[in-house]
Amino acid sequence: MIENFKFDKSKATEFFNNQLSYFASIYELKNLIENEIENINIVDVRKYDDYIEGHIPYAIHVPYDSLDEHFVMLEKHKMNIVYCYDYNCKLGLKAALKMVENGYPAMVLVGGYHTWHKMGYDVVKTASDY
Repeated sequence: MIENFKFDKSKATEFFNNQLSYFASIYELKNLIENEIENINIVDVRKYDDYIEGHIPYAIHVPYDSLDEHFVMLEKHKMNIVYCYDYNCKLGLKAALKMVENGYPAMVLVGGYHTWHKMGYDVVKTASDY
């Protein structure tokens, strides 16, 4: 694979700038929660059972499978920081893509909920209505 790699400085620069612009780290989110919570929405796109077992403080639950029906819960004047399970989960990326296609600013949280929890940051548990 490496022998077929062709380095293109322009494409590489664009790729890495995009990564920095549209991904938020765990530390960045923690700082935003502490200092700028009024400027962001934290959006959990995982399944309901996983959300109630634990989620990032201030996160709203907008399951990926019904995102189109829940745009009303989001705000176009705030940055929507989306997360799913972990590094391997693409639901956050898919949700962010849908959001920006519909005019909602979005970033993806690198590492998702599992990394947040693993780092020992606060999580919120919600009682099930069922």
